[in-house]
Amino acid sequence: MSSIVDDVLNFKMKKEKKVVSKEVAEAMEKVVKRIPYKFQEDRSIKELLEHINSTYDSHYSKEKFQATEFIIDGGHGTGFCIGNILKYAQRYGKKGTREEARKDLLKILHYAVIQLYVHDTNKE
Repeated sequence: MSSIVDDVLNFKMKKEKKVVSKEVAEAMEKVVKRIPYKFQEDRSIKELLEHINSTYDSHYSKEKFQATEFIIDGGHGTGFCIGNILKYAQRYGKKGTREEARKDLLKILHYAVIQLYVHDTNKE
């Protein structure tokens, strides 16, 4: 199993075309190793990052821009993100297999991360 340093250093953000610095990765590894996670949060965060990375290779992002970018640029980011969080939370466990329900949870978390970005970049 690779270390978090390897995982972070190998994580290339296609949009920004850069890699997290070795110092940041090493700091992350120290934090991860010091905390005795009771609920496997470290594994869940790694899985969430892998899920987010996979969306950059999906059919939604084959073009230069994702539809989400246009929605956020148009001032509708919060409604879009919160709406998707509610949609996936509402259908959790009601559609398909346990694995599909699990994917709904990852989608909820992904839209929450996008909403953090919208919140932090909104000047109002």
